[in-house]
Order: sequence, then structure tokens, then C-alpha cells
Amino acid sequence: MRSFISGNDAAAEAVRLARPRVISAYPITPQTTIVERLSEFVEDGSLDAEFIHVESEHSALSAAMGASLAGVRAFTATSSQGLLYMAEVLPYAAGGRFPIVMVNANRSLALPWNIYGDQRDSLSLLDSGWIQAYAENAQEVLDLTLTAFRVAEAPSVRAPFMVNLDGFHLTHTYEVVHLPEQAQVNAFLPDYDPGENQIDFETPRSFGFSAGPEWNASFHRSHHEAMLRAWNVIDRAEGEFSEIFGRRYTGGVDAYRCGDAEYILVTLGSVSGLCRQAADSLRDHGVRAGILRLRYLRPFPDERVREVLSSAKATAVLEKDISFGGAGTVFTNVRASAPAQLNVIGGLGGGDISTAQIVSIFESLLQGESGVKWL
Repeated sequence: MRSFISGNDAAAEAVRLARPRVISAYPITPQTTIVERLSEFVEDGSLDAEFIHVESEHSALSAAMGASLAGVRAFTATSSQGLLYMAEVLPYAAGGRFPIVMVNANRSLALPWNIYGDQRDSLSLLDSGWIQAYAENAQEVLDLTLTAFRVAEAPSVRAPFMVNLDGFHLTHTYEVVHLPEQAQVNAFLPDYDPGENQIDFETPRSFGFSAGPEWNASFHRSHHEAMLRAWNVIDRAEGEFSEIFGRRYTGGVDAYRCGDAEYILVTLGSVSGLCRQAADSLRDHGVRAGILRLRYLRPFPDERVREVLSSAKATAVLEKDISFGGAGTVFTNVRASAPAQLNVIGGLGGGDISTAQIVSIFESLLQGESGVKWL
């Protein structure tokens, strides 16, 4: 079924179709309408779930952990300062291997106070142990959210999953989205199986325990290896997704006209479509431009990034983020895999990025510029 909805509505529809049993909710702009829609689904009976009104984002994630430990599928959502308020709980959820799915509506961080979108909130928490994916449009918001449950709950992974969408550019703009039938989703996403990672009063065990130096590193190494194994699960899940729903995704990256590209711009999120238009325009003028969109930041698609960028003469990274006193977080990750000369910072606090500015990035590459550049 085709429906004209916002990115937040697409996230809520995906969660409804995924059939979680517990939703822990706290409102924050621009995420609020996700949990509002879910509360309506619970109220009208189209979603059989316990909707928990909590007093803070910290409590929202804590409640989701408790639900997961009780053996049910759990969901929450947040944004910006709310995600930072959750920061203490994020590594608890990851270290406990709770397969919670959370949608984060990317929004700038204070101060200055700002409700508009950039990606500094989620990128500042890449090391928290969560899988992180970034959607380009409302359709991908829906599809990624469904895939997130499948990947997070896989026995070989068992890690929480954060789906990110750009605040206002995606959360509050409307587009046509294909909504799948419940039977299709049921075929793709089976009922939640908690395995052994749940409370059992007949055979009590300890969860959330302390571990000294002799054991601590082994837990973290196991977690790291599970994140790397997620690629196999993602590839398999997206293959089945294509068979069932007819939409195909390409794992960690989406390469556009990169096969023969001499100059490649790496980016993520909703600005990617504009970047492709700029690349097409440059191609018309003889510049062999390509766009590499990162779909996942954790686990990082190291091999695929290296493969795509290896033959380029020069590479730039455009991101809505800055690690103060250094470079952008995305640039740092890309450069660890393949050469990247130019780091472009744009869109902070929701600032517009134009086609002309994207073209200027390629012009900077043609002139041999490097370092950090601000739009």
C-alpha cells in the first residue's frame, strides 16, 4: 500500500508492523510524533503492546532494558539532548547484549540551543556499542527499522540497534512510502526469541554483574566480534528483504557512479540525493564525479569503503558534525580505511546545503585542497 507520510510516521508504522510488546516513551523534538503515533496504535488496538510513559530519556532506555531482560521485543525513540541523557545507559544496553531498537531523530546539540538537524548527537556516541545506521529518505526509515529488529535479535549478534534519520528534513517532511502487509513483515521478522538472555525464576542467574581485569576484556572482545558478525546477518537479511518486499539495499554503503570516478564525495543521510544531482551535473561538464553514501557507521563498512575509494584521485567527506579541535567524526572513520584529503563541515544546526556548495566541494578537490573546510 502506498501512503503519503512523514519520516516519523514511517518509523512508527515500521514499529507497529514489527510487533514489539513494550514501548517506553518520552517526548523530545523532533522525535515526538513517533511515540505519539505509537500511542495511538496501542489505543486503537492495532498494536498489542504496553506503552510506558516514563519521566525521562534515561528511564526510557532503562525500561526498554528491563523489558528485553523479561523476554520481549522492546522499542524506544529519542533525539539530541535526550540521547545524551541516555548516554549512561547506552553501554549498559550494549554490554548486556539487549537487542533493543531505538530510532533517533538527529538534532543539533546545545549550546547554543537549537532544535534543527545535524548529526552530532549520534556520532558522538559511536563508541557506545550500538549498531548505527543512517536513512536517506522516509522509505528507508521504514525499511531500516524493520531490518534493525531482525539484525539486533540474531543470535550471532544480540546487540542494540540505533536507526538515525535527519531531524525535520526527514522527520517532518512527507513523501510517498510503500507500507508492507503484515503477512510480509511476519515472513521477514519472526516472533522474538530471547534465548537464554532473559530472567528465569526457575533457574536464576545474575545479569549486569561486575567483571575485573581478568575477565573484562573478554566480554568487550566478544561484543566487538559480534558487531563484525553483524555484516553477515545484514547481508542475509537485506537479501531476504529484497525477495519479500521488492526493494534492494546494498549493505554498508551505497555507491553512485563510483566505478570510474576520479573524484568521490562521501556523505550520509538526507543530503545524499542532492549530492547525486550535483555529481550528475558535473558529469555533464566532463568531471568524473561519484558519491559514496554511508548507510552504516557501526559496524563500519571498512572493506567496502576501501574498495570504492581505492581508485579515486581525491576524496572528500561531507558531514553534519565536527569533533572540536580535530576533524569530523565521519572523516576520521573514512580516513582510517582509505585516503581522504578534504573534510567538509556543513549543515550544523540545520543550516541549508545547496547544490552550488556541493559542486564547490568537487572544485576544491580538483584544485588539490585538503584539511577541514566549512560551508
